[in-house]
Amino acid sequence: MTDNGQNGLNPGRPPASRIRLVVSDMDGTLLTPEKQVTRHSIAAIQTLKQAGVPVCLVSSRPPGGMEMYFDVLGLHTPYGALNGGTIFNADRTIRSRLSLDPEAVQETLDMLKVHDIDAWLFRGHEWLVTNATGAYVEPEAKAVRMTPTAVPSFDDYRQDVGKVTGSSADYEALMRQELEIGQLLEGRASVARSCQCFLDITPKDANKGYALRQLANFYNIPIEEVACIGDMNNDVPMLSIGGLSIAMGQSKPEVAETAHFVTAPNSEDGWAKAMEQFVLPRVAPLSDTAGKTVS
Repeated sequence: MTDNGQNGLNPGRPPASRIRLVVSDMDGTLLTPEKQVTRHSIAAIQTLKQAGVPVCLVSSRPPGGMEMYFDVLGLHTPYGALNGGTIFNADRTIRSRLSLDPEAVQETLDMLKVHDIDAWLFRGHEWLVTNATGAYVEPEAKAVRMTPTAVPSFDDYRQDVGKVTGSSADYEALMRQELEIGQLLEGRASVARSCQCFLDITPKDANKGYALRQLANFYNIPIEEVACIGDMNNDVPMLSIGGLSIAMGQSKPEVAETAHFVTAPNSEDGWAKAMEQFVLPRVAPLSDTAGKTVS
């Protein structure tokens, strides 16, 4: 990384000189390690709003786990949940939704079971589990302020699944399953870890690159004028196509190398610093939002 934060490994395209929309990841990016939002980030969002530049969030979280932050952030914009495969309007109604094929769901569940990895299903606003006492259920429920629904089996719930998550403290097992399930479902699903303990399986086109395109289309803005920021492997699909892409300081090399710039870690107000250093100097107010307000 150079002194000004620019990645020494050029992602293959120059950074945008004009930004009209910001699309951001949440965990590890906008949120601190304690799952809080800093006052500097809130101030940066307000500055962007005043300039007419919307901020939209995209996350592997279920919708409820995103919506809990909207009031403190002052956001009333569309957003992408379940790794970007389900796009919600600002009023929290579903705008578009991609679902996994039921066979792909079953194959994933079989693979996770063989390797003793807890599986969760997400369908719209539903979070389903078969092991309500799993190691990560309670921490995740607190983090996203949602209570999962415990079911005896997933046999009757394989339709309309937006995401399957494998949760485990065996990080190496999840890394192996990222490769194995990725190969098994190649061409049928997107498979990526959203953090060390979670492996997300979503519909083939349900990734954050898809969400970025959908949100840019909502505002009639070319992706070349969209800034995006993230920290994990599942952020790469948007970091690799955004007009201005920023990786968090704690990102692994394979993530950072897809971005134009690297900011400070999320433990050091990296999101706010990225907006101030890389985005705000490139801000151009929206001139054509097709009647959509920025809020």
